[in-house]
Amino acid sequence: MTIDQIPTHTMRPRVLGLRANAGQFALLVGVNALVGGMIGQERTVLPLMAERLYGISSLTAMLTFLLAFGAVKAITNLIAGACADRLGRKPVLVTGWLIAVPVPFLLMWAPSWTWIIVANMLLGMSQGLTWSMTIIMKIDLVGRENRGLAMGLNEAAGYGAVAVAAAATGYIGARAGLQPEPFFLGLAFVGLGLGLSALLVRETHPHVELENTAHDARVPSRREVFLLTTVRERALSACSQAGLVNNLNDGMAWGLLPVWFAREGLSVAAVGALAAVYPAVWGVGQLGAGALSDRIGRKGLIVTGMLVQAVAIGSFAATRGFVPWFAGSALLGIGTAMVYPTLLAAISDVAEPRWRASAIGVYRFWRDAGFAVGAVLAGLVADAAGIETAIWLVAALTFTSGLVVHVRMYETAYTDPRPVLGA
Repeated sequence: MTIDQIPTHTMRPRVLGLRANAGQFALLVGVNALVGGMIGQERTVLPLMAERLYGISSLTAMLTFLLAFGAVKAITNLIAGACADRLGRKPVLVTGWLIAVPVPFLLMWAPSWTWIIVANMLLGMSQGLTWSMTIIMKIDLVGRENRGLAMGLNEAAGYGAVAVAAAATGYIGARAGLQPEPFFLGLAFVGLGLGLSALLVRETHPHVELENTAHDARVPSRREVFLLTTVRERALSACSQAGLVNNLNDGMAWGLLPVWFAREGLSVAAVGALAAVYPAVWGVGQLGAGALSDRIGRKGLIVTGMLVQAVAIGSFAATRGFVPWFAGSALLGIGTAMVYPTLLAAISDVAEPRWRASAIGVYRFWRDAGFAVGAVLAGLVADAAGIETAIWLVAALTFTSGLVVHVRMYETAYTDPRPVLGA
């Protein structure tokens, strides 16, 4: 059944706005926290497991889990956006949670690194469906005025949970071992997420029609949306490349930094603390950054955030010790908080309501492709020239990305959706 075939008598009256939809919005915030927890259970212990439990010394081989996660998640984002427009949001969300069910079991009992890679392929597929839907459904509910705030709340919940889970699994891993105990948290996350999504979350696609004031009578094809978001439309394409580079450096933080810190003598618990502070600051900071972008605009926050990230990443190579690395992790969280919800809000500013979900899917395809690109690039450079060189390279790429946004993007926050077909 497509979304157009749902009987109208089954749909409740729809009103746009955060206050009018507070209950469902809060429920979706909670669901996205559980989505984030599924990633957070890996961020501290998985890179350490590769070395200590599976005997993997090559950093390129170690980062295969991240390559698998990023590649599958990127492709799934494309599918998720298109399916959301055709089938509705809730079926896609529930499907994503069903795919996540085997992940904690695979991580707990994996007899080889190949099983870890399979688990991360499933996790990437699940994240592409579930996180995409929580974003799209919140945008559907709030309308135009509070998109930045909505994305700030969504991403704050998700990455706040990443931080809590990363710290918790680091603590558990230091005391009970790296496997299987840290992944017991994942069982709780997937059970709650699936139950809430299936039983309490409501379909939000009908809200789109309330906002559908598109300038163009024609809905673009999937190919046109892909080209617009990737290269043709200035703001959409600038955001897509910034998203890719942002997750490229996040992949480096996820896959390389725990190994770097451990090789420099930090304990598992200390590595867990550093792995947690970055997404913690990132998560909390998005609460303010998303709302601020509604007031002062998107472009300045994105440019500044990318430059702040570049400085923070460079500090990991330029300094040594827990305290300076803690400060660098916090600074990286600040920069990422400025960028993450603001990019999503900017995409939503430009894309018209009827093809907005598809445009978000394309943006998230490029953004999460950054995990795969980062895994390959950082792994190869780290093996050839050392982790320190790989860190400096990622810092330089992040700085360059900020300059691209400064040159190419226009301000999107204060204008109605633009007639961009054929741009």
